[in-house]
Amino acid sequence: MLMSELDGKIWMNGEFCDWKDAKIHILTHTLHYGTGVFEGVRAYKTNSGTAIFRLNDHTDRLFESARLIGMQIPFTKDELKQAQCDSVRINNLNNAYIRPICFYGSEGMGLRADNLKVHCCVAAWDWGTYLGEDKIKNGIKIKVSPFPKRNEMSMLYKAKVTGNYLNSMLALRDALNSGFDEALILDTDNSVNEGSGENFFIIKNNILSTPDLTTVLDGITRKTIISIAKDLGYSTVEKKISLDEVFEADEAFFTGTAAEVTPVIQVDNNNINNGLPGEITKKLQDTYFKLIRGNIKKNDSWLTLVDKNEK
Repeated sequence: MLMSELDGKIWMNGEFCDWKDAKIHILTHTLHYGTGVFEGVRAYKTNSGTAIFRLNDHTDRLFESARLIGMQIPFTKDELKQAQCDSVRINNLNNAYIRPICFYGSEGMGLRADNLKVHCCVAAWDWGTYLGEDKIKNGIKIKVSPFPKRNEMSMLYKAKVTGNYLNSMLALRDALNSGFDEALILDTDNSVNEGSGENFFIIKNNILSTPDLTTVLDGITRKTIISIAKDLGYSTVEKKISLDEVFEADEAFFTGTAAEVTPVIQVDNNNINNGLPGEITKKLQDTYFKLIRGNIKKNDSWLTLVDKNEK
């Protein structure tokens, strides 16, 4: 079924409308120039009810992305957090993917982008494992992308902006057409960057390494895994990572709100851990799944119940 034909309600500029009526004009500025900011958020069924994972952090990043591109969101953080909770509740979702997005409308056209209204929408739907249940259990094969590499001076990589994802789409398409599951994007100095929509980690001698934040998004799942690793007794180094280090790694994995924690078992034609998910990766993954479902009380503050009357 097409995404536009799902049943349910979508929050648009402060009000809910039927899913099929959530439409914009063909001259919407962001459609032409990529001037929108968005988030990918997850809600999970827990023993206390459906809860959104790290809602505050995702909403803070949405507003920071808007600030970086000079966009003034016409709603408060609390209003957008409530809209996300309401979107899950009204659509009767136990597990959900949530997409808040803010964009310039069709009030004007041209690069000056003056006198444009900022529109805000939230959609929530039932979406399973991003790369598939089999992939998240048994691992994925990824291809080093040949597409234009990222330069810290060229784009606002600290912002989750719609226009930033063109290169990601091209890299992923190339990887899929070549028989791989995902892409691995590089910097201009050929150090490892991230996946098409995921942060990247390797493990060597029980130490985690992940690319520093020079040209990668400050992933919320990335930060969660660094915290989990510390609790499990593993340290994480944020640094430049060469492809040789990746090929020689003991383990590797992707993280992301959609991808969660996905083992990487092959990079180009090089097997990682003999083509099997690593033991530390599986520990991190298992702990992450317990955490997002409310089974680790230490991190209860990261869970926002959709229905505040639930306990």
